[in-house]
Amino acid sequence: MIHIKDISKDFGGREVLSGVSWFIGNRTRIGLCGPNGAGKTTLLRILSRELEPDRGEIDAAKGITIGYLPQLVEGIGDNSLFSEVRSALAELEALERELKELEGGMASRADEAGLERYAALQELFRLKGGYTMESDTGKVLDGLGFARADWEKPCSGFSGGWQMRIALAKLLLRRPHLLLLDEPTNHLDLATREWLESFLQSYPFSLVVVSHDRHFLDQVVEKIIDIWNGGLQEYSGNYSAYLTERERRIESLREAKRRQDEEIARIENFISRFRYQANKASLVQSRVKQLEKIDRIDLPPQPKRIGFRFPPSPKGGKDVLRLSGISHGYGPLTVLEGVDLPIGRGERVALAGPNGAGKSTLMRLLAGVETPWKGERREGEGLRIGYFAQNQAALLDAGRTVLAEITEAAPFDMVPRLRNLLGGFLFSNDDVDKKVAVLSGGERNRLAFAKLLLKPRNLLLLDEPTNHLDIDSKEVLLDTLRHFDGTMVFVSHDRYFVDQLATRVLEVGQGKVLSYPGNYGDFLQSKQSQGDATHSGERVECRSAAPAANGEDDKKAERRQEHRERRDAQREERKRLKEIETLEETIAEREEELAALEKLLADPVFYGDAERFTEAIHRHEDLRREVDRFYLRWEELQAGGAGDL
Repeated sequence: MIHIKDISKDFGGREVLSGVSWFIGNRTRIGLCGPNGAGKTTLLRILSRELEPDRGEIDAAKGITIGYLPQLVEGIGDNSLFSEVRSALAELEALERELKELEGGMASRADEAGLERYAALQELFRLKGGYTMESDTGKVLDGLGFARADWEKPCSGFSGGWQMRIALAKLLLRRPHLLLLDEPTNHLDLATREWLESFLQSYPFSLVVVSHDRHFLDQVVEKIIDIWNGGLQEYSGNYSAYLTERERRIESLREAKRRQDEEIARIENFISRFRYQANKASLVQSRVKQLEKIDRIDLPPQPKRIGFRFPPSPKGGKDVLRLSGISHGYGPLTVLEGVDLPIGRGERVALAGPNGAGKSTLMRLLAGVETPWKGERREGEGLRIGYFAQNQAALLDAGRTVLAEITEAAPFDMVPRLRNLLGGFLFSNDDVDKKVAVLSGGERNRLAFAKLLLKPRNLLLLDEPTNHLDIDSKEVLLDTLRHFDGTMVFVSHDRYFVDQLATRVLEVGQGKVLSYPGNYGDFLQSKQSQGDATHSGERVECRSAAPAANGEDDKKAERRQEHRERRDAQREERKRLKEIETLEETIAEREEELAALEKLLADPVFYGDAERFTEAIHRHEDLRREVDRFYLRWEELQAGGAGDL
């Protein structure tokens, strides 16, 4: 479908892409990975024709359409939301107008050519979904979390995150042959990410996506392209499979480099020993040339990893924090009403719900930052809170240096250790003298987290701590929070992060807070099996932090097992369909070769060359056995079987 040949791109004297060649076929789903600055966005912009390469060329099949969602979306305009999104269907709307014009012409005269044209356009209109334009637009808007009451709202009235959703909605409706998505899950809540995963899993064309969401990549892609050192490395499978295979390849590369280094040392030792011996001159020159021809192996750099641990938590009471009869809102809007919420010692509680449901409001009430309209907030004995707000990075003083910002908040006895602490967050040497104003979003988040470690805490309240973090940094944060020995309440839109950390999920929405034991997968399973009206959330005060009985533990384990089995079954089904498609293509190729051989064998002139005739007969027999075996496997797969070739 699209073939890029020997593409190179330089920025400021640094070669980001170097002689890259890559073929993107039909119906492929690709994840683009690599460290920050490796060239992922550059490659997407080149594929979208937004950026021209310095060298190389791009070949695309005739009629191929390409859609690109950048990380930052510019202002969309003042059209209503529904009109703006529906404008993505301009091609279908043009067909619709032509059909209406033909209908008007046919009303005044009967024209055979006009009737044929009308019938052809009508069929094309149907195949492209023209009769479902309105419903398709509504489905995409619903899936991306837009309230129906906002469909007539001007696009300029939406925030930056929602404008990104508008741009994404238009792209999904256009259905380009190649869909390029750069961090599409930014600003999406968990429910919307799940909808997008489902949409992309059934997307009929090709997809290339950059994402820092591990679960999203695992669900959506079937191939990973790793960008490193200006080149591309291809890995089959999803992100988890890529991690395993990449580590295996790097280990093999380390071993190959070790052997190469030994060989280079041996040659250099020979040259050094005999350089000045005339009778060895030819041998020395031979070794010098041999050394020059060696293609030196470069190992991928080990990414710098944040390294930190929270200090031991101060001892506190069994009941850490409790909200009783809480109602709160802003102006005429009631966000939470009659909420009763106990937080017990050692819990790891995740807040779930769509954007705007009240998760951040609940976090501010738990932190004591806001006073509720009604109800009581009661702290447990010895409570020490560490609060990371959603806009925590924005609360840093932009005029201070990194070192000055953390020194201002540090207790006196911590001051001698601040440089070591900052080093653990990748602020080393001159980095500590950078102004906060010039830090990236990820760097600001790291600095805000470093400030959390200045004092011991036994309750962490973390509102979207994974924002602006790449996958490696999220893994480090996840590992650190697993080792935290206190209590935690957090909001994150990263499904993998929530699944690995949460022991309880609170669903926030429609003014209520409902409680579910387990992680996010358990929460979804409970919602699916029990239904919204009868789920286990009742009122939170009925679901305290007390440990579950053995029977409840068993049920929880069963639900997790059922969820894993269903997920594995879906993955196996996708693999089955992919193998069927590959087999059908392979069978068609083999049968074409068989037909060509049979035509050749039918020619009497061919009998004169006994060697070629015998070779063709054997090849014909081999092909026939292969085709029979492929058909047998195809039948097994169609019937749901799982034999091996």
